[in-house]
Amino acid sequence: MPYCYPPDPNTRKPNSPLPPDSCDAHFHVFGPPETFPFLSTHEYTPPAAPLEHYQKMLAVIGVERAVVVQPSVHGLDNSATLDAIKNSKGKFRGVGRIDDKTSKDDLMRLHDGGVRGVRFNLLDRPRGNIKLDVLDRCIDNIAHLGWSVDLHIDMKNLINQEQFIRRSPVPVVLDHLARVKPAQGLDQPGFELLLDLMKLNHVWTKVSGADKICETTVQDYYGLPFIEVIPFAQAVIAAAPDRVIWGTDWPHSNNFAPGHTPNDGDLVDLLAAFAPDNSVRQKILVDNPALLYGFDGE
Repeated sequence: MPYCYPPDPNTRKPNSPLPPDSCDAHFHVFGPPETFPFLSTHEYTPPAAPLEHYQKMLAVIGVERAVVVQPSVHGLDNSATLDAIKNSKGKFRGVGRIDDKTSKDDLMRLHDGGVRGVRFNLLDRPRGNIKLDVLDRCIDNIAHLGWSVDLHIDMKNLINQEQFIRRSPVPVVLDHLARVKPAQGLDQPGFELLLDLMKLNHVWTKVSGADKICETTVQDYYGLPFIEVIPFAQAVIAAAPDRVIWGTDWPHSNNFAPGHTPNDGDLVDLLAAFAPDNSVRQKILVDNPALLYGFDGE
């Protein structure tokens, strides 16, 4: 079972200051396993990533709000996610994991605990994907709660699931730029579809996961990494600036290559390259996540 590299402990203070109430809309907590055990069938061993380490990182980069996303290694046991929200003093919301057998009482317990969405995998790999009939039933069960559905999806499955995304009765959030492949260019069919889907009022995209998307750590003149993703993020933001959110993806799990783990301060400055205009960054960091996840009320 592969082990992931840990996050960079020496967070760099960004060159680009963030506005008040900025939100990291995608991070994970793992364990500690003696308190929040991993599934016996987990496909990778994540790094040590307790809430306290994450909060120290946030203090350096200047983020005040965050959305904790339930990782697959914890399965349907959302205890670690709920614990992080509880200990955030109202600063966190959550995206949990459920299936079609999750009871109404459990859904309300998640809602009362600060969960405002659920996440499912639709990736080109043999394990871990949600079955489409189960996904439909899950959406039926959460529609009344006002939650969104996060899809960890790739270009191939984005094309395959176009009609599902178009007809979704709840907001759909596409994680990590739908795992676009920078080497295949802006005119690759999956990315052209993503831009078209962003015309729909219920489709959102996270400009996150640059280290997952980029196969290299190519840097620009100023030492900024993952610059291959910049034109793709810029295109998505231009298509729908009111429905784009940003996340660090801390602690950058599934990172198995040495030297590929990003510094979270660099990721903040990478966002400034995605959206040089302050008013657009205000939307991405503050206004949009506040609307989607209910930071300023239900």
